[in-house]
Amino acid sequence: MPKTSLAYVFVILKGMAMGAADVVPGVSGGTIAFISGIYQELIETIDKLDFGIFKVWKKEGVKAAIAQYNLKFLGSLFLGVAISILSLARVIKYLLDVYPILLWSFFFGLVLASIVYIGKQISKWNAITIIALILGVAVAYFITIAVPTEAPNAWWFYFVSGCIAIIAMILPGVSGSFILVLLGSYGMVLGTITDAQDALLTRDWSLLRSAIWKIILFALGCVVGLKLFSKILKWMFEHKKEITLAVLTGFMVGSLNKIWPWKKVLSTRIDRHGDEVAVEAKSILPSTFDGDPQVLYAVIFAVVGFALILLLERAAGKKKVYAD
Repeated sequence: MPKTSLAYVFVILKGMAMGAADVVPGVSGGTIAFISGIYQELIETIDKLDFGIFKVWKKEGVKAAIAQYNLKFLGSLFLGVAISILSLARVIKYLLDVYPILLWSFFFGLVLASIVYIGKQISKWNAITIIALILGVAVAYFITIAVPTEAPNAWWFYFVSGCIAIIAMILPGVSGSFILVLLGSYGMVLGTITDAQDALLTRDWSLLRSAIWKIILFALGCVVGLKLFSKILKWMFEHKKEITLAVLTGFMVGSLNKIWPWKKVLSTRIDRHGDEVAVEAKSILPSTFDGDPQVLYAVIFAVVGFALILLLERAAGKKKVYAD
């Protein structure tokens, strides 16, 4: 059934929510796609894309190609993602610097509710799904405690970063931006986006050309990663749905360590702007936090995040995230 114009507006809004999640290390845009009811359509649309689109375009016209390959949906979704990333990059960075406990509490509530939501999609619990859940928890947890590396400032690394990060971005429970942190390229990529914005304001065309080239390389990496991984993910959902959902639920449980609001910094480094940033940190109790733990406000923001997922679930019509 064809979508109405209003439906595409909602797709853009869902894309914006995915983009906002992907900007924050520890939060997955794939989780937002799951709970907003567009995950299946996203994976199937990406999987269907191939060079045959040019044959349809040439033979039947642009409208036929757009309709056959569901490009209105894909374009609307990625427009929302792009708007969100470009507009929220500075905002998220500011909130992480000034209100870290409240922001992480909000996202902790989001992910906690997402665990409940996706866990409910598993209809058959047995030894295999329980093992898959435990493996997902273990993998995600060890990713959260891994020490980030220093990224090489080379053109090819933007492509590789995009390819790897996009795979994580479409996996619920696995944060693409946190994978970028582990690769050492999170600041590099986010910095390139802000460089492009600054270059436009200052009319520094040399900096703008350099930033756009790096963004294009990163985007190309995303396209390649999406295309390669979508086939695997589609097959997993079609043939091993229960196990896949159990692993993804485990991923989200394990990722809670990363977004726990109260941290003790173990080591730091100086970023390219001369600011001191944390490299290693461990989760601690609010009572042992060095500073104001803001427990009451943290609980409120976590509850708001949790409630937001419940509202999204209701808005999505309480449909299963991936149909049989």
